[in-house]
Amino acid sequence: MSAIESRVEFEHTTYKTLLESTRAIPWKIDWETMHFTYIGPQIEELLGWGPESWISAQDWADRIHAEDRDWAVNFCISQSKAGVDHEADYRALKKNGDYVWIRDVVHVVRRDDGTVESLIGFMFDISERKRTEEQLAALRRELEELSFKDSLTGIANRRRFDVMMESEWANACRNKQPLSLLLLDIDFFKQYNDRYGHLDGDQCLKRVARLITLAADRPRDFAARFGGEEFVVVLPDTNESEAYKIASRCRDLIASEHIQHEGSEIGKYVTVSIGLGTMVPECADEASAFIKLVDRRLYQAKRRGRNTIVND
Repeated sequence: MSAIESRVEFEHTTYKTLLESTRAIPWKIDWETMHFTYIGPQIEELLGWGPESWISAQDWADRIHAEDRDWAVNFCISQSKAGVDHEADYRALKKNGDYVWIRDVVHVVRRDDGTVESLIGFMFDISERKRTEEQLAALRRELEELSFKDSLTGIANRRRFDVMMESEWANACRNKQPLSLLLLDIDFFKQYNDRYGHLDGDQCLKRVARLITLAADRPRDFAARFGGEEFVVVLPDTNESEAYKIASRCRDLIASEHIQHEGSEIGKYVTVSIGLGTMVPECADEASAFIKLVDRRLYQAKRRGRNTIVND
């Protein structure tokens, strides 16, 4: 063996040793035959399939999760045909039936004329990274949910109402449908807190919130705590007559709960005053003006003696 051949052999052996000592799994596919010309022995430790079982690109495709297979294969083929280096994340089948997340980083080797000669790549086990990403995504969803939930009553908060109202207002405008809104206020709630204390006041708010959600129980009905002792109910695609029935159900359910209220000036139990509004908004109309209208009706209900509904 000549000195040059010895050097080439040494460099090849050294390079192969370095490749096979890393956790990344090297591989090479001949483009014309679509057969593996090399795959690192680390593949067996990761997936359980020995290097000898990786014969063609079909073996690679068959060992991709069914939900990931079509897009991963089509993406890699299209990018390779275009001569573009690329990477793909997918779930790979282990010999024992489990799956691990793989990131395949692919380099396209082209001839002088630009045609594809081979594909060279590395597979990386990214299962731990995916688990971390999923945990973070779940945490973000939980935090988002908490940011939209009233911490005391468990129903939606004012922030969530603002988002929902904007969405339903746009839907009503676009579809020329009626949108109804209820604003509810617990009568003489300051006196309730003064007489029974804030802890009992909190329990009262929780019970009222639960009863409102029972009354407005259709799929698109939406109830939220508006602030303090005030609640709001959004009733999409609901005319005034139907909205009045739901408002009456709210008032009646709360009255029939018989929540003791010796500080009330109109009876022995907790009651609510309700402002109601209905309109088919035009796109030039503003939701804020509509909310203010319903708010004025709420205070008219309070001026008219409380425990009543005002819709005009």
